[in-house]
Amino acid sequence: MLHFKWQNSETIKSIRCVHADAKKYKVDSVLTPGKDYDVKNETDEFYFVIDDTGKVGGFLKDYFEEK
Repeated sequence: MLHFKWQNSETIKSIRCVHADAKKYKVDSVLTPGKDYDVKNETDEFYFVIDDTGKVGGFLKDYFEEK
């Protein structure tokens, strides 16, 4: 269960949120457009970042751009 250690793991890179307009889920309550987030893990489709709640969440890469 490696995902339990992601909160305190080393940051891979920093990315910027470009929008929080989700079609299916409520993302605008945990992501702020224009804010930078630390990536803790990454897959082909998702970034796992520490969101505005202070917890690690997985979000589609569409919401972000690399700096």
